[in-house]
Amino acid sequence: MILSIAAIMLGQLNGQRVNQSGIGMDMIVHPGAATNLIGMSGAAASIQVADVLRGLPHVEVAAPVNIQLVAGKTLENIYGIDYASYNALRPFVFVTGGPFQHPDDAIIDDLEAARGKGFKVGDTIEILHHPFHICGIVEHGKGGRKFIPITTMNEIGGTPGKASMFYLRTENHPQFQDAVRKEIFATPGMQQYNIETLDELLANLSPEKLPGFNIGLRVVIGIAVLIGFLVIFQSMYTAVMERTREIGILKSLGASRFYIITVVLRETGLLAISGIALGVGLTYLMRTIFHYKFPTLAFAVTPEWVLAAVIIAFSGAILGAFYPAIKASRKDPIDALSYE
Repeated sequence: MILSIAAIMLGQLNGQRVNQSGIGMDMIVHPGAATNLIGMSGAAASIQVADVLRGLPHVEVAAPVNIQLVAGKTLENIYGIDYASYNALRPFVFVTGGPFQHPDDAIIDDLEAARGKGFKVGDTIEILHHPFHICGIVEHGKGGRKFIPITTMNEIGGTPGKASMFYLRTENHPQFQDAVRKEIFATPGMQQYNIETLDELLANLSPEKLPGFNIGLRVVIGIAVLIGFLVIFQSMYTAVMERTREIGILKSLGASRFYIITVVLRETGLLAISGIALGVGLTYLMRTIFHYKFPTLAFAVTPEWVLAAVIIAFSGAILGAFYPAIKASRKDPIDALSYE
């Protein structure tokens, strides 16, 4: 339970980091009212701001984007892009097909194409409740999984001429990033914009910076520990009650309290190790199944979390068995031998 939930949550976060790194930008500019969470900001800026940014020294590319978070079968970000400038950040690598040719064309990545129906170039796909024709399939890792012309997205959303943010590629980054930041703030009308570098964005895409992320993980871990504690407690308490005569025989033969405690804890440890091995194995099996069935779902099983889950599970099991072990060690030999 710990590994699976942590793998899904961390996988989605790491997937966002990888996708943002693959865009090719090194700075992001967005209106001050916009949130840093990708896809959660409205299209509040004029698309013409891109022309202003392109004219600044040390700015090689300025690409306007409009990103919308949509909830369908899954949560996903739809990227509305100006193809020429977005591709200039870092060129798309086409598996098949090519760039937009018509307003209702869409580009999807290879993982999206493999999911579900197995899309191919020429198929129709519904995006934002609007039919699009797939014109190209690209390698994943370029921000989103679905790309449509920004003008079309704005027409659908009723935000003509707008963008939610601008991706910049600067020359010799990060050498000129501070200079570009100062130039933007010195430009009339740009003082209310927020500017962050790619490194700053990636730093914000961490468990410590995302609201509620670590709380969610701690809740999951707490529930898992509680379940493990109660299950082991019930199992070992029942085992002690069923073996009252055996405990009496051991004590009559001179077994100490410490020996009785260690017998119960050793059995618990064996059960815990077996369960941990099974749990870790099933987690890796789930990762394989998810990778095959849900290629767009990132499932990150890291050695650090495997070690943490093993320690937490084993500790919970030993704690759950401690009281039954103490109870067993306190049984009177005469009462235990006469127990039916």
